[in-house]
Amino acid sequence: MMNRVVLVGRLTRDPELRYTPNGVAVATFTLAVNRNYTNQQGEREADFINCVVWRRPAENVANYLKKGSLAGVDGRLQTRNYEAQDGRRVYVTEVLAESVQFLEPRGASSNTADRGGELGVYGGQKPQDFPFSPNQNQRRNDDYTRVDEDPFANDGQQIDISDDDLPF
Repeated sequence: MMNRVVLVGRLTRDPELRYTPNGVAVATFTLAVNRNYTNQQGEREADFINCVVWRRPAENVANYLKKGSLAGVDGRLQTRNYEAQDGRRVYVTEVLAESVQFLEPRGASSNTADRGGELGVYGGQKPQDFPFSPNQNQRRNDDYTRVDEDPFANDGQQIDISDDDLPF
């Protein structure tokens, strides 16, 4: 059997970080994921998917993502239920995220409203505007590199990495 969910969307609000009585971090957030088609009025609709992430990734999500941030979620679908205060049974379906990827540079989604929501993967910027590719394990070159070339080889020189380049 298989239960796998992969989503790319924007957060509808800032993530909510809480801790269990045992001190385990848990963050909840909602992703707005565009549908592939438009409705009869020509507008693109979106699904709003509730997501939960635990432990260190939960703290990273709470610290580095905010409303409007573009994120990728890899996880599984989970349904739980509980009894509400009025005695009725409430069922909740959500994505239990195993991995959350930050898909744009910090602060890129802050001007989302200025462009009327017309954003690409890079928040309206072109890929060449960034010093690294979205997969930060590859160097940016105009020519092709060999597959077996070490992207971290530095010929004995110091590698300068700023805090903005780290996802944690």
